[in-house]
Amino acid sequence: MISNLIQACVTPIFKFTDIRNLEAMSSKIQFKQWDLKAPHYWSLLAILGVIAGIGGLSVLYMEHHGHWVTGMSNSIVWGVPHVFAIFLIVAASGALNIASIGSVFNKKIYKPLAPLSSLLAIALLLGGLAVLVLDLGRPDRLIVAMTNYNFKSIFAWNIYLYTGFMAIVGFYIWTMLDRNMAKYYKAAGTTAFVWRLLLTTGTGSIFGFLVARQGFDAAIFAPWFIIMSFGFGLAIYILVLIFVFDQAKRDLGDVIVQRLASLLSVFIAATFLMTTIYHLQGLYITENHAYESFILLNGGIYTSLFWFGYVLLGTIVPLGLILHPSLGQSRGAIITASSLVIVGGLALVYVILIGGQAFPMALFPDKTIIESGFYDGVNGEYFSYSFTIFELLLGLGGCAVTLLVTFIGIRMLRFLPESLADSIADPHHK
Repeated sequence: MISNLIQACVTPIFKFTDIRNLEAMSSKIQFKQWDLKAPHYWSLLAILGVIAGIGGLSVLYMEHHGHWVTGMSNSIVWGVPHVFAIFLIVAASGALNIASIGSVFNKKIYKPLAPLSSLLAIALLLGGLAVLVLDLGRPDRLIVAMTNYNFKSIFAWNIYLYTGFMAIVGFYIWTMLDRNMAKYYKAAGTTAFVWRLLLTTGTGSIFGFLVARQGFDAAIFAPWFIIMSFGFGLAIYILVLIFVFDQAKRDLGDVIVQRLASLLSVFIAATFLMTTIYHLQGLYITENHAYESFILLNGGIYTSLFWFGYVLLGTIVPLGLILHPSLGQSRGAIITASSLVIVGGLALVYVILIGGQAFPMALFPDKTIIESGFYDGVNGEYFSYSFTIFELLLGLGGCAVTLLVTFIGIRMLRFLPESLADSIADPHHK
């Protein structure tokens, strides 16, 4: 009943029998809603709804009892919820990359993937912002941030970047779904491409402009976050694409999957390169030697997450699986590699965000301070942080919101090709 009601509302707006506005796309490709059987669909929504609801209850608990029930303090003010929020927001930009390759760079094989790419980008941003807003401590004060701007603050800039992203991508989707809007498709795709780069630049600049922590305050954060977004967003997109096609029993050819996996390997390597450059820069600058030693050698959980979580599980193993001559042809290996990229990405963001706050500021490099109320400058001391179950549940709730928006969207509107078999999707298929 709810599905029929929503469809009745949106059908007059989007005049579609099939999506023909993706210029130069093969006329053989037809688009339909996600036709997952109703019991399975509603069961899936129920599970995701419960997870999102538990996340909401965790917020109420933290708000009622105060943030002392979390692992955060006045030294580490961004905890695990912010790790999830930043990861999802960064991934939102990367998820749109598939649509951009099709529209901006005119790669025909990617054009059938554009509608789902755009929807997933909005869903990831909504999930990330949901966590971000609810982790502010006083979400009811959000209206103040939206009506009083301090343009010396990068946070104020990001309000425009986030809302602008959703508006532009929403219009971009409109040009795909409505034949009457086809003439704006190319312009909308180009605008969305530029805006998503600005969005990720703004998110990275939050750290790049922040001088109050030793691990931040570096211009490389902006391009670093852009490269990270490509890998994180694509990994999520691959998993969602394979899942929805498998559940709906639709054909998904190896050409598409292999092309996406190869692209993912490039982004994994590029992210590792940027990470290496960042740490080499820190090792070159004397005042950052202690911070680099903390992250790379003796930082406890941060060192373990960096080397085992990000470098091994998030980089070496996925690259090995994708580039292996036989394993790389296996869809199971590609799913495993994409999942590990997500795990490694969360580990990397945790090290950057929490590790960057945990290390005390070097007030006077090469000097020893006898006493400091916040341990800044005190040798051998760093801030401790252990997240609680409530923080984790809030972050998972944001992930559930992302999937809810995605699955409801593809059920209501025709975002999915009826088939992406090699003979249909590959313009060079013989």
